[in-house]
Amino acid sequence: MKINDRVYVKTDGQERREGKILLIETFNEGIMYLVSLPEYPGGIWFFNEKEGGDGIFVSPIES
Repeated sequence: MKINDRVYVKTDGQERREGKILLIETFNEGIMYLVSLPEYPGGIWFFNEKEGGDGIFVSPIES
């Protein structure tokens, strides 16, 4: 995934929501994505763990 990609984000108690990647930061444990959502146009951070599974909160929208 890269900046400006459209993605789905997983949040507690809600279905996936659509957003756009604004920034990407890589860490040893995984990757942080700043994603713009309709209610957070300035972006909110989501973290994807390297190991995946339940630690994946941002996924690409398949075209």
